[in-house]
Amino acid sequence: MRKFMTTTAMAALMAAGFGFAAHAEDVKEVQMLHWWTSGGEAAALNVLKGDLSKEGFAWKDVPVAGGGGDAAMTALKAMVAAGTYPTASQMLGYSVLDYAAAGVMGDLTETATKEGWDKAVPAALQKFSVYDGKWVAVPVNVHSVNWLWINKAVMDKIGGTEPKTFEDLVALLDKAKAAGVIPLALGGQNWQEATMFDSVVLSTGGAEFYKKAFNDLDDASLKSDTMKKSFDNLATLIKYVDPNFSGRDWNLATAMVIKGDALVQVMGDWAKGEFVAAKKTPDTDFLCYRFPGTDGSVIYNSDMFGMFNVPDDQKAAQVALATATLSKSFQSAFNVVKGSVPARTDVPDTDFDACGKKGIADLKAANEGGTLFGSLAQGYGAPPAIANAYKDVVSKFVHGQIKTSDEAVAELVKAIDDAR
Repeated sequence: MRKFMTTTAMAALMAAGFGFAAHAEDVKEVQMLHWWTSGGEAAALNVLKGDLSKEGFAWKDVPVAGGGGDAAMTALKAMVAAGTYPTASQMLGYSVLDYAAAGVMGDLTETATKEGWDKAVPAALQKFSVYDGKWVAVPVNVHSVNWLWINKAVMDKIGGTEPKTFEDLVALLDKAKAAGVIPLALGGQNWQEATMFDSVVLSTGGAEFYKKAFNDLDDASLKSDTMKKSFDNLATLIKYVDPNFSGRDWNLATAMVIKGDALVQVMGDWAKGEFVAAKKTPDTDFLCYRFPGTDGSVIYNSDMFGMFNVPDDQKAAQVALATATLSKSFQSAFNVVKGSVPARTDVPDTDFDACGKKGIADLKAANEGGTLFGSLAQGYGAPPAIANAYKDVVSKFVHGQIKTSDEAVAELVKAIDDAR
């Protein structure tokens, strides 16, 4: 997906280009580039649209489909090259820093100081939203990727229980297979496969190993027998995927679990937004567990709204967007719908369901305990070139282009070295 611009992306870019030209003097309009196009994501974004509408700001949507955001980032790159900056763009970690280093981001420091963002936003997120002492992006949420999402009716039917170890998970998948249910719902896209592998590596090697390998990029860890074992475990999981998984969008895999066609999905907590949109309830219709062997750790990413250096007559709209995004009321209302947890630590969990309350508690514990780790697959473990190299290797292994775990380790080390 990242190697070419899809027809959808090109269409969105053309629409955006004409839109920006036509509304260059419209200070009451917020122009947002994003890839939130699934049902749960769109419902969450409507919360922000509603908040800004109350303040008199129109919303100009520039959606670019593709759950990993690669197509949207291709579109954004073309917009920036043409000088047609949006008010803001949905972005991930290192992409924010890259654009900030290029000198095209705005400066929200005055607003941040007034609102006290430095006291409310975790330091892990400020690493990516502050550049050279200036606030250039607003974190919208904190997602974590090391989750299992399970259809409760299917779980009850097969007599399953929460898997505490990787071996327990395999036994649970075997039960689903024996019952004629697809054990594991997966979309065969490189970012989905690598997102699952993030959890496999944390489960296989533990917290310190994950940090060394995927945040510190430690050579010895990347080359280790533990990494080989991680690829072995990934190969085991792939045996439980249906044969039609290649190219499937993530939300369609989630729908398989919602409908009971599949037992489990390994996915970030944005999947919960799909369950919520389908009127499903935790512990009644679906179950949320940490990937076995990862309890006590959180692999995170954060959707951010990168704020570009727009003309002066558009900055009021930008400030309104930023202020609304980090307000306590929005942080609660949005993340209840999105499936994620607030990007500020002073938002109560009152309105969150059981999975949301667990997510908030897990984040707090991981933040305080030093077990909050950036997801390599989701653009928070290492810069984009390395993350893309990682996704490519994992996907080739999943699809049989890399045959053995030994070969996968060698290819991973080489790909990361070449991308450094």
